[in-house]
Amino acid sequence: MLWEDMDKRARRLGILDTKLAQGAAVFFALTVVKLFPEVLALSIWWFVGLSVACAIRPVVTFFGHDRMASASPSQQ
Repeated sequence: MLWEDMDKRARRLGILDTKLAQGAAVFFALTVVKLFPEVLALSIWWFVGLSVACAIRPVVTFFGHDRMASASPSQQ
């Protein structure tokens, strides 16, 4: 239930809202790094691995096949 509600809210966001949220997340991360510089002492491979893990679903969603296009006309 919570997931469906959050999905409905997210669908109301436009591209500008999405990009502003991404910018806010980047600046939040920079703030955390400035407050806790020992975070940067982690191996670069932790950051690479987390970046790949976070990118998998958006990449599959963006480049994946369209489910509605592959469905037969009777299923639509």
